[in-house]
Amino acid sequence: MADTDLENTLILETTQGNVTIALRPDLAPKHCARIKELARKKFYDGIVFHRVIDGFMAQTGCPEGLGTGGSGQNLAAEFNDEPHVRGTTSMARAASPDSADSQFFICFGDSSFLNGEYTVWGKVVDGMEHVDKIKRGEPVIDPDKIVSMRVAADAE
Repeated sequence: MADTDLENTLILETTQGNVTIALRPDLAPKHCARIKELARKKFYDGIVFHRVIDGFMAQTGCPEGLGTGGSGQNLAAEFNDEPHVRGTTSMARAASPDSADSQFFICFGDSSFLNGEYTVWGKVVDGMEHVDKIKRGEPVIDPDKIVSMRVAADAE
């Protein structure tokens, strides 16, 4: 990881294995800062992947595990031109473009219909095979979860 920007790298320990996400503050600086802030508060630890659609995406970040909650702080949209492709990490939101909070999703494949409508903030750079193993469902029965999520610069 010598060429890696540890301050802009997330390590997710999931029940399926470790996943490394490279943050893209050049695309979404406020979203990246908020996700790092929540990770440092251990907000994501123990949160389940509550909505997982085969061929589409795995969504997490709801403290209730139902897709209805968040951290309580909405973020203004930072839509960008980065495509929603395999490994893209992007913010979930309600109908309002400025309703993203703590929920995000990881794309399993091309989801170009989302381009320009959701804030892309990163990309899986290692461990996508573990994301592929996350249990599917809406809702997911006995869901996989984020055991811990850390900023790599803080990892021991």
